[in-house]
Amino acid sequence: MDNEALRAVATQVATEAAELARTIRDESVTGGAVRTKSTETDVVTAADKAAERLVRDRLAELRPGESVLGEEEGGAGALEGLRWVVDPIDGTVNYLYGYPWYAVSLAAQVDGTSVAGAVVEPVSGRVWSAAAGGGATLDGAPLRVSGSGRLDLALVGTGFAYDVDRRRAQAVATGKLLGQVRDIRRSGAASLDLCAVAAGWLDAYYEVGLNRWDWAAGALIAQEAGAHLRLPETGAADGMGEQAMLCATPDIAVPLAEVLGAAGAWEV
Repeated sequence: MDNEALRAVATQVATEAAELARTIRDESVTGGAVRTKSTETDVVTAADKAAERLVRDRLAELRPGESVLGEEEGGAGALEGLRWVVDPIDGTVNYLYGYPWYAVSLAAQVDGTSVAGAVVEPVSGRVWSAAAGGGATLDGAPLRVSGSGRLDLALVGTGFAYDVDRRRAQAVATGKLLGQVRDIRRSGAASLDLCAVAAGWLDAYYEVGLNRWDWAAGALIAQEAGAHLRLPETGAADGMGEQAMLCATPDIAVPLAEVLGAAGAWEV
């Protein structure tokens, strides 16, 4: 498997989808083409669907016969073989409001493990990418996680569920964490939070309840930049729960996991 070739395809297709999302934003939002998914705060716009359709069409041209899993149109659930995983707009609420922290995320996975991926920001034009064994870059410049070794000085990102009751419980756990770290950030796009760890803009990121398309590309970018990574769906033997994501600069990963466990973060 040529991971660099897959990386190039992911970057090309995600960049095209990002340009589409950017150019149609005003029409998709002001035209009322917005519906909800799991709750009234979980929105999807016409741009989400258009961007995913573009990704699928372009992959069919460039990588014919390979399966695709996407947030809007679904796809085969089996992990075997090569499969593309796309979040056409990660941060749809940000997109809806015109808040510029959203992205197109596209990864190639082999047997469920990411081997190449790209996260492209439509507003800034920034392109994050990685290939397994080939490192991670931002606009071509190599990425490396921060050297933070103290939890009390760590800047930590997180996210919250759309379900109100679950969000309240997550807020309680986050409140317990606040007194033990430098500060908390909540930006609303998991892929970009993972990229922020890769760049050293955050020292760590955690969240419970992510879907595969939320982390498939960003997690690889963080890992290739040197982050300690604990993915969802890897089992609960470590006490973190099957839906838990933890991404951190290595020296604070274990103490952060312990503090989050004591705060009840993995139980919500």
